[in-house]
Amino acid sequence: MKSISAFLIVLLVLCLVTPLFAADKMYRIEVLQVANIPVFDDTYEGFVKELANNGLSVGKNLTINRKIIDFDIEKGGIWKKIGVAMDIKSEASRIASAKPDLALTIGTPATKYAKDKIMGAGIPLVFTAVAFPQAAGCKSLTEAGPGFTGATLYMSVRDALRIVRLGFPNVKTIGIVYSDDENAIAHADEIKKQGPPLGFTVLTKEVSKNDPIVPASQELLNKGVQAFIVPLDTYYAIKGGKASIEQGAFARKNKIPNISFALSRENRSGVLYIGSEFSVVGSLAGKQAANILLNGVKPESLPIARQQDLTILVDEKQFVALGIQLPMEILKLAKPIQ
Repeated sequence: MKSISAFLIVLLVLCLVTPLFAADKMYRIEVLQVANIPVFDDTYEGFVKELANNGLSVGKNLTINRKIIDFDIEKGGIWKKIGVAMDIKSEASRIASAKPDLALTIGTPATKYAKDKIMGAGIPLVFTAVAFPQAAGCKSLTEAGPGFTGATLYMSVRDALRIVRLGFPNVKTIGIVYSDDENAIAHADEIKKQGPPLGFTVLTKEVSKNDPIVPASQELLNKGVQAFIVPLDTYYAIKGGKASIEQGAFARKNKIPNISFALSRENRSGVLYIGSEFSVVGSLAGKQAANILLNGVKPESLPIARQQDLTILVDEKQFVALGIQLPMEILKLAKPIQ
């Protein structure tokens, strides 16, 4: 009888102490990204905030080591890209050796070139701020593959173009100026594919990241462009959003709409904005990471997350200046630009 009582006491103590040990565990996360741009800060902050909402707080039970690989986006090019890919793989090897509880990659290049080494070391990987998951090595838009998952910026380009058609029924030809950014190329290709069925002719012009945008915009205008669309492209985020600002001014001068499919603090020169928010996508990745760390969920069992309802922002003053009245369908869904 005494032995049974002693066993029950020991069992009770273990039940009480085990949660304390679990609560006291210090989790370690390695974060890897390429280039220091504000939209990635928004993504990272959304990620960290969501972890805190799930009880994982930096300085309390969580340490995060964030590595930003320096890359001069403006002076990119094939050799620079090769060098960056090598830097990413080198950092992936370091992360694999560090054996953190989880790794987060921000953006397409960091995910594409780091995932295999990190996952090969048995470290769960979550990605975020990737526009097209397949371009980062995922099986599909919804399934990443063994050992990883993530949150994508992907939005239905067809749905976004339908909103453009609703807001600007008289626009038939749209123009896109874009750089060699992987997301930008994929985005421009998708717009070219989805545009014609909705009655749009799509004209494009590729530029280098150090090229000014106005000559390219003028070239497209001369070919009959009636509106510009800004794709997900780091070209519009560098230099304090210079390209975005200058194209917005060019569009206003020529009294045509500048529509953005990228939501960022630097891109505030359009009349209409349609897309996914970087902070929201970061938060979605944070939920996945918390589920993996706290509940032992396998990354591959979590579908790739994305913002389900597109964010729509409008600059009503610009609509008035263009002499266009916003349809009620857009007014009901849109928020005014801040």
